[in-house]
Amino acid sequence: MDFKEKVAEIFTAVESDLSMDDALQLIEIPPSQDMGDYAVPCFKFAKKYRKSPAVVATEIAEKIGSVDLFEKIECNGPYVNFFVDKKHFAERILKQAYIEKENFGSTDVGQGKTVIVEFSSPNIAKPFHIGHIRSTLIGNSINKIYKYMGYNTVAINHLGDYGTQFGMLISAYKKWGTPEIVEAIEKDPIPELLKLYVRYNQEIETHPEYRDEARYWFKELENGNEEAQKLWSWFREVSLKEFNRVYDMFGIKFDSYAGESFYSDKMPAILDELEDKCLLKDSEGAKIVELSEYGLTDAVIQKSDGSTLYVTRDIAAATYRKRTYDFYKNIYVVGAPQKLHFDQWRKIIDLMGYDWAYDCVHIMFGTVSLEDGALATRKGRVVFLEDVLKKAIEKTTEIINERNPNLENKEEVAKQVGIGAVIFQELFNNRIKDYMFSWDKTLSFEGETGPYVQYTYARTCSLLRKAGTDIDDNVDYSVLTDKESFNIIRKLEGFKSAVLGSHDKYEPFFITRYIVSLAQEFNRFYHECPILVEDEEVKKARLLLTKTVNTVLKKGMELLGMETPEKM
Repeated sequence: MDFKEKVAEIFTAVESDLSMDDALQLIEIPPSQDMGDYAVPCFKFAKKYRKSPAVVATEIAEKIGSVDLFEKIECNGPYVNFFVDKKHFAERILKQAYIEKENFGSTDVGQGKTVIVEFSSPNIAKPFHIGHIRSTLIGNSINKIYKYMGYNTVAINHLGDYGTQFGMLISAYKKWGTPEIVEAIEKDPIPELLKLYVRYNQEIETHPEYRDEARYWFKELENGNEEAQKLWSWFREVSLKEFNRVYDMFGIKFDSYAGESFYSDKMPAILDELEDKCLLKDSEGAKIVELSEYGLTDAVIQKSDGSTLYVTRDIAAATYRKRTYDFYKNIYVVGAPQKLHFDQWRKIIDLMGYDWAYDCVHIMFGTVSLEDGALATRKGRVVFLEDVLKKAIEKTTEIINERNPNLENKEEVAKQVGIGAVIFQELFNNRIKDYMFSWDKTLSFEGETGPYVQYTYARTCSLLRKAGTDIDDNVDYSVLTDKESFNIIRKLEGFKSAVLGSHDKYEPFFITRYIVSLAQEFNRFYHECPILVEDEEVKKARLLLTKTVNTVLKKGMELLGMETPEKM
């Protein structure tokens, strides 16, 4: 039973005009336990009764009277405050958590629905750098959250493996691809391909004809030129090998690597359909869709040389995905600067007559910067994501050697904590906010950090190991009505709400913030309420509470993409 729903039910019984959904929206969690466990504001009823909100709250509280499951229901100014029966509340929440185990907090809202999550999507032959961390980690977490909520999810890495940049690389390789450079690319592909790309961009300044050569070679690639295809395939293969090393470090798996090139043979049909539906217009040799009447700039669909653009490929990708997966939602985790692009192609799909156009959802995010400056791929100023992860592991190893040099599996724990710290910092803030990556903050074991949550989880594991006893839900729940225990139980009840919030808003940070606050509540409880005590009833009840915290912290971290070391 959901206590919040019970409050809504009680309230709608006296306010019959109020629906359950509206009542649930009204309910608040008071900032202090002294003000109750749930509160319903009465401002919206003042006009109806032509009385002040405080008077309305008093009258409603009197009408409700006493109700089972609640110690008391009283007014406090314009609010009706509900105080739950602590023993009953503890029993309901902990029994539910014990029965549901790792499914505590999930729902079946996604049953029978397929959701596509497109994320990461780096450009091949370019560095997989710190700027890619946001799409990669936000998308991975959203994918995990949707799967936890019962959806059939399809994780797609829409690789940037097409476009004029590959014309540049092919042209650069043909100009400067000596046997020594070929050997260097095989040995260390991305940095060497980056050197070619940077050099080509620099040379364009003095040789503007190189820009046309790049366009020519991309058009040849689209036309199936054997030499261009062979070089492009090689660039893609060596790049994927590099990218997968980073994905393995994060523990990220994709169901599909169908990138832009996958849709190259599907674009003629899209062009024909747009033509048939009278949506294409000629503009200086190019083909466009006019969108100005919808408050958008016109979208170029085909350049004057016959080559296609991102927007064409994304229209082809969306229609293919709808046919192939019949998605309920098609989620794109792509940075905020691409908003116009998404608005354009969604509008085009809408104009093509497809009612699923707005089931394609653009999940935007802000930028990440480093304390020592911005990134610029064309100038070669990048920080490789793999180097960031290696440095995190290295710094964590130093901390472990200093604090716990005899720890078992030190290398594995350093990897779990170092990479977990990077994931946690990335997902700690609202995704739309820009943030600066900070080593000191990321790897701190104090405050609102990944290592702090992992350390708390390891502490619960240690307590459960030391107890050396089976834990069940047959305990004296009155033991758990003290302030510290009850604060944890109230927090545990909120896990489902945190997961739902992350699901509804595409915001992993609801879970990140939640598990930090749960860890903080548990550590307060740990210091105030000894767990492994002689009194068996007290020990059993507190161990059940510890086990529940252990399960929820583990699941919360898993939903973020973090690993959970049992010893630290």
